[in-house]
Amino acid sequence: MGEIRASTVLPAVRTDITLHTADGLELVGELAVPEGRAPAATLVCLHPLPTHGGMMDSHVMRKASYRLPALAGLAVLRFNTRGTRSERGVSQGEFDGGEGERYDVAAALEFAEFNDLPRPWVLGWSFGTELALKWGRDPVVEGLVLLSPPLHRATDADLDAWGADGRPVTALVPELDDYLRPPEARERFKRIPRAEVIGVDGAKHLWVGEPYVRIALNEIVRRIVPEAYPLPTEWVPG
Repeated sequence: MGEIRASTVLPAVRTDITLHTADGLELVGELAVPEGRAPAATLVCLHPLPTHGGMMDSHVMRKASYRLPALAGLAVLRFNTRGTRSERGVSQGEFDGGEGERYDVAAALEFAEFNDLPRPWVLGWSFGTELALKWGRDPVVEGLVLLSPPLHRATDADLDAWGADGRPVTALVPELDDYLRPPEARERFKRIPRAEVIGVDGAKHLWVGEPYVRIALNEIVRRIVPEAYPLPTEWVPG
């Protein structure tokens, strides 16, 4: 038995993948699935702004892939949007401010569907929440979990479309966020009547600190696979 720390990597089957977009680009990524059992659901991760260092290895998404296949039975699909670089490699194309990235989101969801990954949920963080709200309303998607949504690129029309759609949307909003804090977030998300806005005391936009990572991962799991909530803080090898 060992405590799960910031650097802990738990068992999973991890495979490098390549996504193919409708406009002809190849995007690099990784799929992590549970060892020895079928996934209960799938997390499709959309990373923060690549022009400010966001990528598939941004720490909350990396830790989701390191922990959630083993702890919650989730498949975790991470990838670099167009023009984004990480240790895994560089995705083709150039950053397009959230517009051309519609094809990147579609490619990830098509990969999940083609590979029979069950119950896809989209997890967006910062810029990734804009992509989720603008381009994630695919029929295969069960719902959205949004970390630190700035609501800069996502418009009221995007929110209204999710409001009419009816699928679950959960926003985790840091108390000390740089862009959108819980009181304003609750007002903005009123356009989605079923949206759940959770203010996270003490947290900041980048979710720095293991206590805040654990809160984020627990809230993700509670929405998608509630039977795995709360996540253990220690790992007992099988």
